[in-house]
Amino acid sequence: MSIKVFSFAAMMVASSALAQGPDSAIDWLSDSVSLPPEVGPLTEAPTENGPNLLPEPVTVTPLSLQRIDAVGLLPGSVTGLSPDIWAGSDPMELARLIRAEQVDDLPAAQSLLYLLLLAELNPPTVPGEDGTVLLARLDKLLQLGAIDQAQALLERAGPNQPQLFRRWFDVSLLTGHENRACAAMIATPEIAPTFPARIFCLARGEDWNAAALSLETGKVLGFITEEEENVLLQFLDPELAEELPPLGAPSKVTPLVFRMYEAIGTPLATGTLPIAFAWTDLSETSGWRARIEAAERLSRSGALSPNQLLAIYTERKPAASGGVWDRVKVVQDFDVASIAGSPELIAETLPAAWKAMQAARLEVPFANLYVETLAKIALQSEAQPLAFQIGLLSDRYESVALSHTPLTKEEAFLHGVATDNLALLPPISPEAAVVKEAFVTPDQLLSTTQKQLLANNRDGEAILMAIDLLSTGVNGDSVAMGAGLALLRKLGLVDTARRAALQWLILQRRG
Repeated sequence: MSIKVFSFAAMMVASSALAQGPDSAIDWLSDSVSLPPEVGPLTEAPTENGPNLLPEPVTVTPLSLQRIDAVGLLPGSVTGLSPDIWAGSDPMELARLIRAEQVDDLPAAQSLLYLLLLAELNPPTVPGEDGTVLLARLDKLLQLGAIDQAQALLERAGPNQPQLFRRWFDVSLLTGHENRACAAMIATPEIAPTFPARIFCLARGEDWNAAALSLETGKVLGFITEEEENVLLQFLDPELAEELPPLGAPSKVTPLVFRMYEAIGTPLATGTLPIAFAWTDLSETSGWRARIEAAERLSRSGALSPNQLLAIYTERKPAASGGVWDRVKVVQDFDVASIAGSPELIAETLPAAWKAMQAARLEVPFANLYVETLAKIALQSEAQPLAFQIGLLSDRYESVALSHTPLTKEEAFLHGVATDNLALLPPISPEAAVVKEAFVTPDQLLSTTQKQLLANNRDGEAILMAIDLLSTGVNGDSVAMGAGLALLRKLGLVDTARRAALQWLILQRRG
């Protein structure tokens, strides 16, 4: 092992920088590498009438980060977004807005946020560009549990800066690639590890003597807390771990701590941890129930594909009943009926499966899984109206509507939303009236602030505002919902507006 990489001087620099505090708004990231002083991420927004609590803007940007905000996974040909939607915005304000977004209850808003986070977009032209927007995008992906996407974005950017490497190191730990993360740390001299990360990686490389020496050095220098020492001692000496009482719950669970507890034989439950930790339960070594619950949690956040969820649901037959097992059983029953293509079996099993998906708030993934089956099977009785509504929640909502003849006023209005043809349709509820106004006369619902964003080449901020309005609207504010839908329409995001309106009307999420 190269001693140059983990030199005493490097560790001193790392620990000194660490004392200045972490650079991330995510408080569960591991303190794995040194964190040089930097601007952001933000915790306070500028105020109009008071002092600006943010650090003074930095006018000098490292060459290696000059265009890092442009890094993305989805080109404009896929997203349909203008490459210059960030052009007129301040990067610090963008970072604050991105980190503030909450999209728990409306999948359409969630999908739009993912699009922004993963898109290839030109960086802001406002002075101060330094990778701040990319860091905020990464942190939001991590908060959503989108580990695969965050890892791909990090590797596209190149995690060769401490702020990026720190996130990549943790993602690698969560996905079970800790040996790869340690090898990269060793092979990257400019990345200075902190003592716990150094000790962990030395042990993973079976350099036990160096790991033990580093632990002693860290204790002497005061850079390892008593809690960290207890964990590291048991991590380095399994026999000692067997003799000592079990470790108590850690005061802070980071991916580094999580993996060490796991190695000691005291794995931590992920249910109350940030959603990114749920990825560790998807491992084949986890129990089936843990895998199911993790898959459901990640599916609700948009981080796991419907096909991945179905694969876990159908791994085997449930051997118990109640709770999650009842949900698995009814989904499996419907899946069998779907494969068989039997209209009778589908009509018989659909209501119970749908009720289970409603309880789990997984209606949209379910709709996308089975829209083709429901569209090509002629169902009778009560199953047909239900199949129509399920189809409208899928990506194929417009084709579902065009192939269906509405039988009720409610179906006619939903048909009008899906086909963008509401002008002549009377609203069927107060919520429907909000949707119609937003679709037919959107200008009347826009505030002065929203119009200024559109006029000043700040479309990215306007999209973030629209997402925020939708999230507020779904929690009971119909005025905000109308404004959010109207703003999407003015931005040209008609497809997202239709999806959001259909989901709001059909799912009836009202907070």
